[in-house]
Amino acid sequence: MLPLQEGLVYGPVRSRRLGQSLGVNILPRNIKFCSFNCSYCQYGWTRTPPRSALYSGETWPSVASVARAVAARLQRAVAHHERIDRITLAGNGEPTLHPQFAEVVAALRTVRDELAPTLPLAILSNSSTLDKADVVSGLSQLDERYMKLDAGDATILRRVNASPVPLPRIIDGLRHLPAIVIQAMFVRDRLARIDNASDLAVASWIEAVSQIRPLAVHVYTIDRTPAWPYLQPVPGPRLEEIARRARAAGLQADAFGNSVTAAVSASH
Repeated sequence: MLPLQEGLVYGPVRSRRLGQSLGVNILPRNIKFCSFNCSYCQYGWTRTPPRSALYSGETWPSVASVARAVAARLQRAVAHHERIDRITLAGNGEPTLHPQFAEVVAALRTVRDELAPTLPLAILSNSSTLDKADVVSGLSQLDERYMKLDAGDATILRRVNASPVPLPRIIDGLRHLPAIVIQAMFVRDRLARIDNASDLAVASWIEAVSQIRPLAVHVYTIDRTPAWPYLQPVPGPRLEEIARRARAAGLQADAFGNSVTAAVSASH
């Protein structure tokens, strides 16, 4: 597993899908803070429920401190002619859980517009908080919204993500959020307990995504040590097949294999 991000800003990180991404972590320090407990999470299991942590003395980064940290990092990047493709809210969990999420986004827009006006502001979100008007307002101020949906079946969603949010609520929230990219992580385990890449699982997922009608769909698999040690990456050819099936359903879909499958594909 990866260590938790220590600072407010990290990277830029080379992403398979997003290029050179400057990460912004607006979660409390020294804790993974998430509404899901995904089997594949690179930061391990979610051990502290977010609701209890809200009242346990955990502190959230202030709007001003986030803005200052990002401004300082952008100024350094400009001074050194450093390549950055986007600024991405991600970090140690689900960024939309920040109690002042919309205000954080507004402050980041101001910093971006002043120092690097061509850089897109993006987010990686698990789609669990779309019933909150302030979250939707903040999301609408971003340039790019990469929203998770790993399953179209409630049982598979629980096994892969341990989602406490009902699947219909997630789908409905995504349907009403404009201009999104669905990101779907496909995994299997050696014990056959977790598998969202089977034919039936993929069919139900495509049906759910077709209701949402996103701008695009990103199909990918694990590239780092996951929380559940028995998980395995889905092979590149299977990811391509999932993307092809999504395209046949009228969706704009692309597959992104992990570093191993990409290297194997490149050698043939």
